[in-house]
Amino acid sequence: MKKSFLLFMLCLASISMFAQPAKVSSKANQLAEDIETKMIEWRHDFHENPELSNREFKTAEKIAAHLKSLGFEVQTGVAKTGVVAILKGAKPGPVIGLRADIDALPVTERVELEWKSTTTSNYNGIETGVMHACGHDTHISILMATAEVLSKMKNDLRGTVKFVFQPAEEGPPPGEEGGAKLMVKEGVMKNPDIDVMIGLHINAQTPAGTVSYKPGGTMAAADRWVMKIKGKQSHGSTPWTSIDPVVTAGQIITGMQTVISRNTELTKEAAVLSVGLIRGGVRNNIIPEEVEMIGTIRTLDPEMQKKLHEDFRRVATNIGEAMGAEIDLIIESHVPVTYNNPDLTATLVPFISNAIGAENVYLKKAMTGAEDFSFYANEVPSFFFFVGGCPTDQDPTKAAPHHTPDFYVDDSGMITGVKSMLAATLGYMYK
Repeated sequence: MKKSFLLFMLCLASISMFAQPAKVSSKANQLAEDIETKMIEWRHDFHENPELSNREFKTAEKIAAHLKSLGFEVQTGVAKTGVVAILKGAKPGPVIGLRADIDALPVTERVELEWKSTTTSNYNGIETGVMHACGHDTHISILMATAEVLSKMKNDLRGTVKFVFQPAEEGPPPGEEGGAKLMVKEGVMKNPDIDVMIGLHINAQTPAGTVSYKPGGTMAAADRWVMKIKGKQSHGSTPWTSIDPVVTAGQIITGMQTVISRNTELTKEAAVLSVGLIRGGVRNNIIPEEVEMIGTIRTLDPEMQKKLHEDFRRVATNIGEAMGAEIDLIIESHVPVTYNNPDLTATLVPFISNAIGAENVYLKKAMTGAEDFSFYANEVPSFFFFVGGCPTDQDPTKAAPHHTPDFYVDDSGMITGVKSMLAATLGYMYK
């Protein structure tokens, strides 16, 4: 009799253990739906009033005011204009970091909306429009909504949530520090120490209502390179008296193609080596003394990144020597690979699938775009996923790319982002 009773009690405990997370998840989803209209209003306001990197003063004020109204511990001025807030749950557990980027881009909007941006600013000495042309306005609103929902579930939380609203993801202005790198430098991962980090990015080329992800390297490392080709100046009529840096540059550009096509194991991961700028000379009949080229390297594997750097330097230097020119190549590593911890990814994806439907969650291929979320992922196990933003009645393949004047993501995609953030957070707490 005692044995039967014990088995019965163990069975009840087991049912309760699995039922509780499901109950909490259902509650979170309902609260998310209740706040959707408010979240959309926030998004429209942020979209209409965008601010450039390290200049997100009013954006930060609005974020901080909302978080303070929820009763959180709020810190402002982090990494210039960042906002960090802490919510302590009623029960002990892990510290989970949730991140949203808050800056806009120097892009003049062409999309006709009631809440279209008409903001202008000065960027690198050029007057330009300012636009949330990468969807950061939705990221802010999604995380603000996530914060409000979790504040109403404080008694259900097992652990602490640290909300990180990060400036300058698109890169700080020249001569300034900023972004995730500065957030980490200033100690955002400490006090309390974050155990795992979760972030998202809306995507204009995938349907609203979906989530996509990739374990391991999901976005590329971004390296900036600057090459100076030093030759010998001469009159354009006597090229044999010169060491022509223009012709040398052309040879190097051609030779660069073999670094990718013949020296890089592309079956392992994608890689990109591109020239973005080339300049040299002042007039038609002078062969210049020097040519400068600037470009980018994108890799998804640290070993491939190191090898590509070495191969590029060898090819450029040897071509330069063959032409009699001197090559000065500087490669600056700006953003590391955005790496999704495979174990954490395997843990969190089922919770997201339960929240939004497994048919709406799928694996994606790696992207050669870069994300400075990678600096957090270098510190703790992290998970970065993508939320669809293309209206369901439109063709995602025809959607305008990010960072363009015609970029648009639909309000309807944000609820999926909130539910996914909540599912991942609560799932990790209850795992």
